Amino acid sequence: MDSGGSGLRVVVGTAGRGPLARGASGEPVRTGSRGIDPGHLAEQLVPMARELAAEAGIGRLDTAAVGAAGLASLGDALRAELPGALARELGVRRVALAADAVTAYVGALGPRPGAVVAAGTGLISVGTDLAGWRRADGWGHLLGDCGGGAWIGRAGLEAALRAHDGRDGGSGLLLECAEGMFGPAASLPGHLYPRTDRAAVLASFAPRVAECADRDAVAAGILRAAARHMADSAAAVCPEPGSGSGSGSGSGSGSGEQLVAFTGGLLHLGDPLLVPLGEELAKRLPRARRLAAEGDPLHGAVRIATDLATGSFTLPRDEKMLCVTSPAGEGGTGAPDVRT
Repeated sequence: MDSGGSGLRVVVGTAGRGPLARGASGEPVRTGSRGIDPGHLAEQLVPMARELAAEAGIGRLDTAAVGAAGLASLGDALRAELPGALARELGVRRVALAADAVTAYVGALGPRPGAVVAAGTGLISVGTDLAGWRRADGWGHLLGDCGGGAWIGRAGLEAALRAHDGRDGGSGLLLECAEGMFGPAASLPGHLYPRTDRAAVLASFAPRVAECADRDAVAAGILRAAARHMADSAAAVCPEPGSGSGSGSGSGSGSGEQLVAFTGGLLHLGDPLLVPLGEELAKRLPRARRLAAEGDPLHGAVRIATDLATGSFTLPRDEKMLCVTSPAGEGGTGAPDVRT
């Protein structure tokens, strides 16, 4: 399962045959005083998992991998309660609870050392040497997520308001785009500040910044700065060349090579972001080999569940980023066709 700002995505299958049934919920899991609400997540996940298991012809679910946005900071209640709920309701014996950045990592690179930058509305970087995890940013649009969609959109709207005021650093073209999208510039604070989804609203302006970049130096500068932040985050978590156990990686561990991948919707901005990103990455990590992401966070959750069910799980466990529960006395192994 992948749980994010747009709801849940769930697949059910077997380790031998892969995903057999898929479902989705458009309702994001609530966050309250206890953090991520385990009851609300289970209310959505359990009936969906039952329906998908029936559709796939699977009698009992054995292993679950749950990737959840906010798990590292807001996941205490989820870690305490969800494994028990899945055991009671679905018969699940092994549960991996992972931060969505970890499932994004595994979806992009698989279980091998390197660094992954997940860039969408927000931005977080995760790296591992297969002995532990490192995280950079992911602190939300008020305190960080530097270079993410909300960051780019906010910078573009700031430049628009600078032009509106007649201050240096403004962009008349971005002002025109902002007013075409949101109405008069003076109304922007009233549009944004009361909204609970303001990060998404800010990010919705990022494509306009990219569209202006080839004819507006301010817009191009914003994307260059975003690329620099993304490269900085990758460098902060990327393991040293040659580090890591290389278990099953085929990645050239020990060759002095650093693997880096970028994933997330922000990459759809195209060359206005990707060209400076390549240049900035070459400056910050000159020995890095940039790979195309193999899959998305849901692919990562499937990979974690499959490896856990078949006894080939090699990722480092971490109290906040990736915790695994299994029955007492079991090592988390299973037959190749164990239900996941």
